[in-house]
Amino acid sequence: MKYEAIVIGTSAGGLDAVKTLCAHLPADFSVPIAAVLHLHRNTKDDLITLLNREIRLTVKYAEDKEQIQKGCLFIAPPDYHLLIEDDRTFSLSVDEPVNYSRPSIDVLFESAADVFREHIIGIILTGANKDGSLGLRRIKERGGTTIVENPRTAQYSEMPLAAIAEVEVDYILDINEITNKVMELLLRSKCKTS
Repeated sequence: MKYEAIVIGTSAGGLDAVKTLCAHLPADFSVPIAAVLHLHRNTKDDLITLLNREIRLTVKYAEDKEQIQKGCLFIAPPDYHLLIEDDRTFSLSVDEPVNYSRPSIDVLFESAADVFREHIIGIILTGANKDGSLGLRRIKERGGTTIVENPRTAQYSEMPLAAIAEVEVDYILDINEITNKVMELLLRSKCKTS
């Protein structure tokens, strides 16, 4: 089984968590990553500039109809839901907020789970609401791998706790352990397929 995508969801404290998670990933990282951070609708491009300075992956806002590609961290643009279509492209939506959020983690995770099924890793990081727990459950139901930041060490514990209450999570890890676990999972899946 080969992993084909990683999805990340985070809210309060999430920028630092994403930087920590992605800091040691190589520029040619073999699996595309899509992330929802709960951004204010007026968030500027400074966020993308900052992340591009801090990590080696190419960081950009996902665009409608854009093909998912490796070596990139795609961020849901402010005030748009981000979905993954069957043809492995992104779509953007201005449908009503979900869990008071647009973009919503659940929206991305549920669409990604339906496309990638057991070939996806879903990660919930720090946050102060419950968005993402239902999407993570969908990933688990479709056979994907689920990781949640340890609520005891997360900057905000509510989102990790909600995910753990909703899903029998595969791994609960401190933020600085998650990258190593992801690399280990990818290496293990690569060995099994070669």
